[in-house]
Amino acid sequence: MSFTHVIVEADGGSRGNPGPSAYGALVRDPATGEVIAQDGKTLGVATNNVAEYSGLIAGLELAAEYAPNASIEVRMDSKLVIEQMAGRWKIKHPDMKPLAAKAQGLAPFGTEWTWVPRAQNSAADELANNALDGVPIPLRPEPAKPPVAKDERKKSMPGWSPQTEPPTQLIFLRHGETPHTAEKRFSGSTGDNPGLSETGFAQAAAAAEHLARQGGIDAVVHSPMLRTRQTAEAVATRLGIEAVADEGWVECNFGDWDGYTFAEVQEKWPEQLNDWLETTTVAPPGGESFDTCARRARSARDGILARYPGKTVVVVTHVTPIKLMVRSVLQAPMASIFRMELRPATLTEIHWYADGLASLRNFNVVP
Repeated sequence: MSFTHVIVEADGGSRGNPGPSAYGALVRDPATGEVIAQDGKTLGVATNNVAEYSGLIAGLELAAEYAPNASIEVRMDSKLVIEQMAGRWKIKHPDMKPLAAKAQGLAPFGTEWTWVPRAQNSAADELANNALDGVPIPLRPEPAKPPVAKDERKKSMPGWSPQTEPPTQLIFLRHGETPHTAEKRFSGSTGDNPGLSETGFAQAAAAAEHLARQGGIDAVVHSPMLRTRQTAEAVATRLGIEAVADEGWVECNFGDWDGYTFAEVQEKWPEQLNDWLETTTVAPPGGESFDTCARRARSARDGILARYPGKTVVVVTHVTPIKLMVRSVLQAPMASIFRMELRPATLTEIHWYADGLASLRNFNVVP
């Protein structure tokens, strides 16, 4: 089975710091929660930091072996390792530099670095402790099959080979125009929460009519923000389907920038804006980063795939979550979202298949 995105969980510990040490690492399928591969080994006498970095390296090596070409989110309870790998903290200790360099070489471009509380990293912690206690670690699954020959590659691509199960079809609908949209102002999840303008209501009605003519819609899910709720109500009423709100699809939180135009932000927060444009790990003052928004959107997507397998679902949401979904399917760098333009009330369609593959069918289509 191929994977487009995986989660690496890693931990390490030393009984004595320095003292007898070990690491634990695993690769998880976020769609099912199943562990794809896992490992745990002793390291001899070492520090906690060395053990944690060793766990990270082991997890990245597992991902390369069992989920080649997949995008990766790393989750660890070591604030030091996560902040250093994300580039927010400097690596000063000489023992850490070669380990960090090795991890950086293994991490694909666009890898997300997420700190989690210890309680949320218990699986990797258990592997490390089992290794220290001499408890056998279960064997890993069989290694991933080698790359297919060029003339056979098309057989594993969506649209080229018969699928045993129908795909789950998500039709993303950006909300209609608001006053903020028309003035090109930042409009995030914690700002003014504007409703649709007269033009926006007309756009929502046109989208609803288009989807009614298309037919075959099984569900309507929407961000609970006013503009998306109003757009979803127009669609759901026309289709005769009850719309369901999902917090996971809210717009990114732009913090202090909310309500300002790009030019105004550039004048008031020039350094912060440059940092934000440089990397998607940086959040606006008081807001959230695109990386954080991406994790939330992926979780919301996984929930829909689990609830509506093989169905067609209209997801009424915002510009950022839709761009992030497109980026994920195309396996493009995170910075690619700055190169996409998505107009109000347009449709973007993505099909997700049971084998983990996905395909972009339409983008930015005006109904």
